[in-house]
Amino acid sequence: MPECDLPLEASLTLDSDGVRVSHARQLATAFLDKVRGRVGIPVAGDTVEIAQLIVSELVTNARKYAPGPALLHLRVVTGAVLRVELWDSSPVMPSAKAQDPGRIGRHGLEIVAPLARTVTVEETPVGKRITADIPLTTA
Repeated sequence: MPECDLPLEASLTLDSDGVRVSHARQLATAFLDKVRGRVGIPVAGDTVEIAQLIVSELVTNARKYAPGPALLHLRVVTGAVLRVELWDSSPVMPSAKAQDPGRIGRHGLEIVAPLARTVTVEETPVGKRITADIPLTTA
C-alpha cells in the first residue's frame, strides 16, 4: 500500500436521524471503491455487500438502542482486512441470543458474527465499541 494513501480510513458521526443508516452504507461502498481503485488492494466481489450488511446492522442497533450520538469508523488494517468500528453511548453490552424465528429484532450479532472474521464488544468510558473485521480478499 503506498505511503501517500495512509492512513486509509473514513468516519461518520451518527445522530438520531435514521437517514444515517443509508449514509453509513454509502460510506462503506465508497470507502471500498477507494481501497480497490486508488490503493489497489483487491476486494472480493461479495465483500462490499457483506460490509454494507454489517454496517447496516451495527448502525441500526446503535440508533435504536443508544440514547446519544455514535461514531462509525472504517479502516484497513494489516493483512488486507476492513475493520468496522461502531462506538455508541449505551452501556448495555449486546449478546447473541438463542435462535428464535418468532423473535422480532435483536438479531444483530447473529447476523454480523458469521459474516465477519472476528467480532468484539468492549466497554468504553461512555458506552461500548463493537469491532468487526472483514477480510477484503476473500468473502
